[in-house]
Amino acid sequence: MLKEFRDFAVKGNAVDLAVGVIIGTAFGKIVASLVEDILMPPVGKLIGNLDFSNLYLPLSDKITPGMALADARKLGPVWAYGNFLTVTLNFVIVAFCIFLVVKAINKLKVPVPSPKPAAVAPTKDCPFCATAIPVKATRCPYCTSMMPAA
Repeated sequence: MLKEFRDFAVKGNAVDLAVGVIIGTAFGKIVASLVEDILMPPVGKLIGNLDFSNLYLPLSDKITPGMALADARKLGPVWAYGNFLTVTLNFVIVAFCIFLVVKAINKLKVPVPSPKPAAVAPTKDCPFCATAIPVKATRCPYCTSMMPAA
């Protein structure tokens, strides 16, 4: 059982998957920072000094408009859609970046030449049954007629 586990753990697919998950996690953090720290602040500024992380709709009468999201959550339920917008934009950027990386990797791959089809032997038609037979044939394999000399 230990040998089977070792074989599984060092198998190429399991190691590749582990490396992919680790790199993907780190890449996700980079993109999350890109969205939250670099892209969203200028977008919020363009929309009028809006902080997306504090966008919410109050679902309780105790919450007054303009409160910070953390304070509003202490007073009652809120529908915090600002964070959802940020996470959605984060996902779109991550998906687009992964698309570009995969596209670049696919360009770098050396195409595997496809095997050339075997040369087709030249044929002639049998004058008796009109079936295609090899040029060198002296007798038709279908109707067994002798081929005239060429």
